[in-house]
Amino acid sequence: MKKSNPIALLPIGIFLVLYLGLGILFEYVMKIPMGFYNIPIVIAFLAAILVACLQNRGVKFEDKLELMAKGLADKNIVTMLLIFLTAGAFVGVVGRSSAESVAFFMLGLIPARYAVAVLFIVACFVSTAMGTSVGTITLLTPIALAVSSASGFDVPLCIGAVMGGAMFGDNLSFISDTTIAACNGQGCAMKDKFRENFAIALPAALATLGLILLLSFRTELNGSLVKPYNLIQIIPYVLVLIGGICGINVFVVLLIGIVSGSIIMLGTGQTAATELLANMGSGAAGMFETSMVAILVAVMCSLIREYGGFEALLSAIRSIFKGKRSGQLGMGLLVGAMDIATANNTVAIVMANPIAKEMSKEYDISPRKAASLLDTFSCISQGVIPYGAQMLVAISAATELGHEISAFDIMPNLFYPGLLLISSLIFIFVVPQKTTK
Repeated sequence: MKKSNPIALLPIGIFLVLYLGLGILFEYVMKIPMGFYNIPIVIAFLAAILVACLQNRGVKFEDKLELMAKGLADKNIVTMLLIFLTAGAFVGVVGRSSAESVAFFMLGLIPARYAVAVLFIVACFVSTAMGTSVGTITLLTPIALAVSSASGFDVPLCIGAVMGGAMFGDNLSFISDTTIAACNGQGCAMKDKFRENFAIALPAALATLGLILLLSFRTELNGSLVKPYNLIQIIPYVLVLIGGICGINVFVVLLIGIVSGSIIMLGTGQTAATELLANMGSGAAGMFETSMVAILVAVMCSLIREYGGFEALLSAIRSIFKGKRSGQLGMGLLVGAMDIATANNTVAIVMANPIAKEMSKEYDISPRKAASLLDTFSCISQGVIPYGAQMLVAISAATELGHEISAFDIMPNLFYPGLLLISSLIFIFVVPQKTTK
């Protein structure tokens, strides 16, 4: 066991000061749109690693490089990177146009009274299939605004339904970067984490749906929204979703999605062969920053662990959280705090992974439970913070279409994250705990 050394945690503090401090400055002082996302997170991590390299002068720089290389030599890190790139290629092949088709299909099939409930259900399905909450919100917010204009439902309620559904899928999807990061960081199968998560997320989703329906019956309606749609493009998403639930290897599942998507896109004339390859490359390239963050965090954490920083953090956690159930709450609060600081749930999970792994041993928490806690609590905080990408994208889309709305108008309508927190606490402190296998 390493000697406890709180100073070893300084690189994490440097990163948070740079990223959070500059984010607040850009977003709220300088009023730069999407200010948090104008900060190069890779550069912030490089600065933190530089600080880690300057610490502990008793270790030669060559030895520090060897320690960093060992941090990258983890099988889970390599697996995570390969899945990131393959998932990016899949999204590049199939595109995101099927989301609108699913939405318009269900809106045309179900009475207008249930339009907001439909938005929530569609957002749940689309985000689970696509693996991206931001992408789901980008696609469905214009539809939510159209539903509001056509039917009379409040804009914040419609957007809140889309955001809640988007976070549902972000938490559960087999190709979501949060799922990939949590599962590979904790060394558990995606199907096991899905089953653990689904038992927590489903009650929260059903309660959210019930609350939306209750509010819907109290709203006066003006009309409905009917537009053309094409459902054939959702087939690759459905195959990926079914394959993941059945427990097929994630690489095989993504390969099935890529092949089926390519056949459909070429067969229906949606894209040319050369364009398809370019889209595949663009999709993989879109995962560059996420992949680099995973690499840099692994490097930084290997030095922090060697210097005794993790032991210092675990000592502090032990003094506050006693017992297995309390330890699970501590793990959830740890990743939630990191998400609030970074405004990025994937980054929060990647940063929390090595600490959570030590906590799992300390508190006898199974890998599947740990992965579920990391993903769930990071999605809870990411789903409500007013400066997260999800909120900023929704506001930006609404503003572009002529709707002046603020984060504080939408936040009271974000039912799902709050109910997910309640469901998570019930599963931690009320539901009987299984022993670690």
